[in-house]
Amino acid sequence: MEARALGSLPLAPGLRAKLTAAGFETAPEVAEVGPCRLSQETGISKEEALEILQLIKGEQQSDGTKSSDELASVRKYTALELLEKEQVQGFIITFCSALDEILGGGLQLTKITEICGAPGIGKTQLCMQLVVDVQIPENFGGLAGEAVFIDTEGSFMVDRVVDMATACIRHCQLIAEMHPEEDHQPALKTFSLENILSHIYYFRCHDYVELLAQVYLLPDFLSGHPKIRLVVIDGIAFPFRHGFEDLSLRTRLLNGLAQQLISIANDHTLAVVLTNQMTTRFEQSHSALVPALGESWGHAATVRLILHWDNKQRLATLYKSPTQKESTVLFSITSHGFRDVQLPPPDPTGTGSETNPRKRPRTEQVEGQ
Repeated sequence: MEARALGSLPLAPGLRAKLTAAGFETAPEVAEVGPCRLSQETGISKEEALEILQLIKGEQQSDGTKSSDELASVRKYTALELLEKEQVQGFIITFCSALDEILGGGLQLTKITEICGAPGIGKTQLCMQLVVDVQIPENFGGLAGEAVFIDTEGSFMVDRVVDMATACIRHCQLIAEMHPEEDHQPALKTFSLENILSHIYYFRCHDYVELLAQVYLLPDFLSGHPKIRLVVIDGIAFPFRHGFEDLSLRTRLLNGLAQQLISIANDHTLAVVLTNQMTTRFEQSHSALVPALGESWGHAATVRLILHWDNKQRLATLYKSPTQKESTVLFSITSHGFRDVQLPPPDPTGTGSETNPRKRPRTEQVEGQ
């Protein structure tokens, strides 16, 4: 199929002229160049370079001019096959069984989950827990995956990840001791602190240009690391909150970012987790705390989870989900990581009622972690 000429793309005349003057003739030629290099070679701003690259990628994904052979090779699914495909992909547990339950088992692959909340509520703690939990070996009920952590606020704490990883390893060791009839030792030999840390790929982005560039380059990185099952961006709003005089440009860049993340989650069968700040929205008679970046951004995520305080208790509310009802549960942050709130002991008089415990994944059957 013939490469698409730049003249057929909906680009501003000035940008098209600069691309042509720099020697670019087709869309694939531009797509092969990173945003920083494109900016340098053409003399346009990095923001304009990112917008051009996002436009080209979007045009390539929506281009309907495919050959008959390409159309014939497209895999078609029934609704039942799609359901079965989702069910076998697995979940990333949070180590808070109450939260996992309202999520339907944990964070699902191919979905975008947005975690919103005020500073200090535990958004980054949950993200660090997840980059450890995604690596739990398969015979312990995990995914044996790897993780990418993109940090825009400098909140990532290696020492804290070490604490969580150490607790997770000990958790699996206790399970192996409780089930000596199962051969867990080979998995435990590779599930070490060194291996866990070496399979968390950390990127620090200082502004929205670096963030957009990193996400643009992410598919190539994922292709070279096929075991990655989780991409975290902590936090998504921080780079976009200030310094934007052109709000329509911000909206376009955010929309392009959302589409890229959706494609990444589906194409590479992984979960995308974003953290977002809360902001005050003023209405006629009152004000309310709402997730940042506006209402249009609220459609980007498949699942939206809001962490908040009730006096001194931490709560998680499942605010948006395609399959689960809105629910609120308690959670805690301990020295071991993100955990359930420890309930008081049973009533010694025997007058209290007790519900049947739900069947939990193997990784949640050991208490005290």
